[in-house]
Formats: sequence, C-alpha cells, structure tokens
Amino acid sequence: MSIEENKDIIRRLCEEINKGNLDAVDEIFASDYVRHDPSDLLSDIGREEYKQTFTKLRRAFPDAHWSLEDLLSDGDKVIGRWAFHGIHRGQFFNIPPSGKEVKYPIIGIYRIKDGKIAEDWHIFHALGLWQQLIPEIGKLLKRARDTANGNVDVHG
Repeated sequence: MSIEENKDIIRRLCEEINKGNLDAVDEIFASDYVRHDPSDLLSDIGREEYKQTFTKLRRAFPDAHWSLEDLLSDGDKVIGRWAFHGIHRGQFFNIPPSGKEVKYPIIGIYRIKDGKIAEDWHIFHALGLWQQLIPEIGKLLKRARDTANGNVDVHG
C-alpha cells in the first residue's frame, strides 16, 4: 500500500471513533492486532479489548472527540499526533463524574499490514489527564515545582 493509503486508514479510524462506530474496528484492525502502551493501562490488548476500552471512555466522556493534528508515514508505519477533548460526565477509573472539560495529547505509531492496523504504540499525557480530573495532584505537582525552584521553605 502507498503512504497515502496507510494514512487514510488512520484518518478513517479517527472518523469512525468520533462517530462511535466501534463495528468499524473489525474492518480497520487486523484480527491479530496488538496495542502496546508504555503506561501499562492498555498494553497488549486486542480488538475486543480496544472496543471495550472505547465503550468505557465514551461512558465517561459521552461527547469525546479525537482530532488528528499531524500524520507522518514511512513504509508500513504511520505516526499520528492526536488531541482528545471531552467533558467528564461518567465514572472513569473510579473517579466520579466531575463535569470538567478534559484535553490531552496522544502520539500513536501504527504498523499497517495488508491494509489494516496490525499493531500500535500509544503514548498519552496521562499525568495531565489525572491533573485535570483530580485537583490534589495538580496541587502536589505545583508544590513540588515550587520546592525545586526554591520558592517554598521546606524547613519552615
């Protein structure tokens, strides 16, 4: 497949998940698809787990929207820079609905084989997500930054 055809697969993925059409996952992803996630939250999952994950995400963020900011491709790999946006209206990792607007960036690397996504690697700004949902984390990080910058008397 050409570089543009590979990019079109990722563009279609974006369109389908924004529509909530998880049936398209079976068309877009290879049957032996594997996701690799360094955060370990979603590592080594297949198509069915992918669909379950997006179902849970949609429950927590019913208006969830992903946008593709950049797409680069070389050979059988496509790299996408994504942005997520949604309002936290449902339970998410045991965090009750907050009504907060959440935004975070995502980088995805996709390996395309026979016109389908065979595997991918995703990195997202998890800490930024948790900071938006749990204010205490943001306060702790600010205190740590202030301490590191000498703006807080740690002995006082």
